[in-house]
Amino acid sequence: MLTDLEIAQKASMKKIDEIAKKVGLNSDDLELYGNFKAKVSFDAINRYKNNQRGKIVLVTAITPTKAGEGKSTTTIGLGDSIAKLGFSTIIALREPSLGPVMGVKGGAAGGGYAQVVPMEDINLHFTGDIHAITAANNLISAVIDNHLFHGNQLNINPEKIIWKRAMDMNDRSLRKIQVGLSMKKETPRFDAFDISVASEVMAVLCLASDIEDLKKRISSMVVAYDNLDNPVTVGDLKVTGAVAMLLKEAIKPNIVQTLEGTPALIHGGPFANIAHGCNSIIATDFASRAADFVVTEAGFGADLGMEKFMDIKMRAMDNMPSAVVIVVSIRAIKIHGGVSEADMNNENVEAVIKGLANLEKHIESVQNYKVPYVVALNKFYTDTDQEINAIMNWAKENNHEISLSEVFTKGSEGGLDLARKVVKKAVKVNKNQPLYELDLSIKDKISKIAKEIYGADGVEYTEKAEEQINQFNKLGWDNLAICMAKTPLSLSDDASIKGRPKNFKITVREFKPSVGAGFIVALTGAVMTMPGLPKHGAYENMDLIDEKIIGLF
Repeated sequence: MLTDLEIAQKASMKKIDEIAKKVGLNSDDLELYGNFKAKVSFDAINRYKNNQRGKIVLVTAITPTKAGEGKSTTTIGLGDSIAKLGFSTIIALREPSLGPVMGVKGGAAGGGYAQVVPMEDINLHFTGDIHAITAANNLISAVIDNHLFHGNQLNINPEKIIWKRAMDMNDRSLRKIQVGLSMKKETPRFDAFDISVASEVMAVLCLASDIEDLKKRISSMVVAYDNLDNPVTVGDLKVTGAVAMLLKEAIKPNIVQTLEGTPALIHGGPFANIAHGCNSIIATDFASRAADFVVTEAGFGADLGMEKFMDIKMRAMDNMPSAVVIVVSIRAIKIHGGVSEADMNNENVEAVIKGLANLEKHIESVQNYKVPYVVALNKFYTDTDQEINAIMNWAKENNHEISLSEVFTKGSEGGLDLARKVVKKAVKVNKNQPLYELDLSIKDKISKIAKEIYGADGVEYTEKAEEQINQFNKLGWDNLAICMAKTPLSLSDDASIKGRPKNFKITVREFKPSVGAGFIVALTGAVMTMPGLPKHGAYENMDLIDEKIIGLF
């Protein structure tokens, strides 16, 4: 069997300006990064601003395994399949973070015959957007400590600086550090690093509608509190313009292509377990105005990525997807049915039937938003006919539209049935239908997410979280959206609990205000904003020989 990289290298890529012509873009609309990747200029984006939006298809998933269940692969394959049916189509994806690329999951460019290319460039540095976000984040950190050094005119309380430094790599040793130790005039204090894709800079870039909106959001980002517990913002530090300058190229969407030549916009990449998990509004909105169909994804399962897509991203766009695709794999279903990861590739029909409770809960979560859906069974070579039939029969008996997706091995041909069902299901939806209204209290909003999306009985709060709620209410932040930071490996906040948990509560241990992004992050369970690398990471399988990456992913 060929590796993903070998398949990609055998593909015949077209120059990116030829691909861009499929959606009406010309060479002057592109800022080229070589022959096969480019940024779309704002002149071109503004030219499409008044076009009527096409249909947005959101791809989400059940609660995944650590390796993922093929959501990006399904998104790319479905986009190719819809294009094959004759519709103008653009795929909109997030940019891969180097942390997961070097860790467990590997790249995020799809797989098999459903890939975006050049995949090695996309997975490694791409056009430098995440590096720009890292630099912008760390400029703010440098200015904070510089402000303390030069007299602290804003009376920042060094013990209440909430802004962290950032790096786009999993490095657990940076979860807690100490800074300010080199000179007597410096202010020694504890600090920490977040992974760059958890930075609020990434969130505001992905939620901004244009450069002016980006600057407004940057200025509103809270970095600390003063000695009277008043918030201190980036605007107070007078660094808004410089941060925006560092992002002047990163805010432009990147265009590449699939193996079959479908245009793909890859832009922005906030994590879904610790941020809002969606690609940029600028890319999605442009794609929706330039094509009949936009196929996009939101990170992890419907409990994380989809909920945030609906309640944060779509609220900001005042729109809704026309259809949702729920990706399911038999190996994940078996884990939710009680099988260990070591045995997930062995046939076990009984575990499949038991594990379907997890899929059932995610379907119910999608139904909260009154959007039509199709289940996509992403076929793996280890799946048996008996296991496939168990899922297909269950779906038929319970009136759930389902399609066996084979885009990994067959490309667009393997997704035509799924594409036809999605196109048929897709309806024109213009008005946002969120799970909660913003004027609800912080606790009421979290309660609705916990009960209706996770299936929890309720929510518990630590003493610190209770104090923060009182503080946020006084500051007028109670009208912001909620961004739940939770493990992606369970519907609960305990990664070890699989299936469809019952009789459990979610525990919120603390909050982080992301005022510029327009939400409050609620941290639950043991979720961390700086992951660590595994004992044996994907980095062990990479090498560069004759300018080709060998063994990537």
